[in-house]
Amino acid sequence: MKLIYPLLLAAIVGSANAETPKQLADAYSSEAATQSAGFKPSGQRGGAFFAKHFAVSERMPACTSCHTEQAAQPGRHAVTGKEIKPMAVAANSERFTDLAKVEKWFRRNCKEVVGRECTAGEKADFIQFAMESR
Repeated sequence: MKLIYPLLLAAIVGSANAETPKQLADAYSSEAATQSAGFKPSGQRGGAFFAKHFAVSERMPACTSCHTEQAAQPGRHAVTGKEIKPMAVAANSERFTDLAKVEKWFRRNCKEVVGRECTAGEKADFIQFAMESR
């Protein structure tokens, strides 16, 4: 898992200053394919992951605890009350455009909600879901 950041960075070198959600999803997909031949990102799997209740934390048992069930709507952090911009790329053009931020938030949120770091496949599916959400 620790190797993914440099691999992702290498996969998107040559892009301008910002990545696109598709570039990041493709990079995570490539990493997932090394672990599971033929991996293709699925917005349906990503949506199921988004809605799943992991129950690791009482205050944040699922992504929807903060992000709401509608990815195109703004959310609010369950603990701090801070407003969160929509998860859907169509509603928030800045979402999934900075690898460092994406890694920071996946690392933090996966540990808090899922109880572990998310896999490359889960990240690819999640971004695919965010790209398809309206």
